[in-house]
Amino acid sequence: MTLAAKIRVLVVDDNPLVRDLMVRGLEPICQVIAAGDGGDALLKAVEDPPGLIISDYRMPGLDGRQLYEKLRSREATRNIPFIFLASRGDIEDRLRPNVGSEDFLAKPFFMSDLLRLAKRVVERLHLENLQRHASRPGVIQGRLEEMGVAELMQSLEMGQKSCRLSLTHGAETCEMYFAAGHCKDARLGAIEGDEAVFQAVIWTDGDFEIDFAGTSDRTTTTRSTTGLLMEAMRLLDEANANQVGS
Repeated sequence: MTLAAKIRVLVVDDNPLVRDLMVRGLEPICQVIAAGDGGDALLKAVEDPPGLIISDYRMPGLDGRQLYEKLRSREATRNIPFIFLASRGDIEDRLRPNVGSEDFLAKPFFMSDLLRLAKRVVERLHLENLQRHASRPGVIQGRLEEMGVAELMQSLEMGQKSCRLSLTHGAETCEMYFAAGHCKDARLGAIEGDEAVFQAVIWTDGDFEIDFAGTSDRTTTTRSTTGLLMEAMRLLDEANANQVGS
């Protein structure tokens, strides 16, 4: 089952054009439910709590802030992450100092920026779902077709997880060890450290296993988890450019 089939996202905006744009943009990464105002969103969230809520901050009637507070007052909905869409002034004066939401996005916004924020939360929620339904305590297993190597690494970094991430691609196996979200050790056959990560991160099929009891006393990488992923993408772009130019 894909990420889109598992994580439900409630989109709330009183502007039908913006709402439709968000629904169509988010559909590839999640199940999308839409609401045209805060009251409708409240009913939908209470009836069937979504994994994430993306809400406009200023709306007639029940606004985004009131929606957030009402859901936070209920046991079943208090932990739903929020992404607020708001003006820069509202973000700085009202949201950032007072609201513990997942993130904020200033309006007007690019859909690519919203997708980036939402995808990060969806991936984390997907990993948490896998952990809750794991067949073995403390061990998560899955397919790289459902959650790629980069997404796994980003989710472990965001959650500040300590674990062993084992990746299998055909006859190859890569093991990465994380401490508080930092990928500190990586091994792929005789290759280790940054280079092992660079080779494994491009795998698009195979299996993964996360063992939260797995540890390593070695440090072979030289960059942060984000730094490793950024450098891997740079190297991939460079290799693709060389192929086009040859």
